[in-house]
Amino acid sequence: MRKGPLCLMLVTLSIMAPAHGEEATEGGSSTPLSLSAGSQITELQQRLKASEQQREELNKQLQNADNTRESAQLARLRQENQRLKLQLKEAQASTLPRLLTDQQQWFVTGAGVALLALLCGIFASGASRKRRQWLN
Repeated sequence: MRKGPLCLMLVTLSIMAPAHGEEATEGGSSTPLSLSAGSQITELQQRLKASEQQREELNKQLQNADNTRESAQLARLRQENQRLKLQLKEAQASTLPRLLTDQQQWFVTGAGVALLALLCGIFASGASRKRRQWLN
C-alpha cells in the first residue's frame, strides 16, 4: 500500500472521531431535557388537579348562590301570591253577588213590560166600561 492513501485515511478518521464524540455529547444533553420535560409534565398535572378542585369549589359556590337567590325569589313570589289572594277575597266581598243571570233578567224585563202594558190598557179603557159590558 502506498503511504498517501494511508495518511489520508488516518486524517479522515481523526477528523471523524471528534465529530462522533460531539454527537454523543449532544445526545447526552438531551437526557436532562427529557428529565426537565418530565418534571414539567408532573408540575402541569399538579396544576391541572388544583385548577379542577378550584373549579369544583366555584361550581359549588355558584350553586349555593343560585339556590339562595331562587329561595329569595320563591319567598317573594309566595308573599305576592298571598297578597293577591287577599285582594281577590276583598274584591269579591265588596261586590254584590249577582242575583239573576242574563236570561233571568230578560225574563223579568219582559214580565215588567207585559204588566205595564196591562196597566196602561186598564187605565186607558176605564174600569166603568168594563162593568157595563159585563152587565149587558
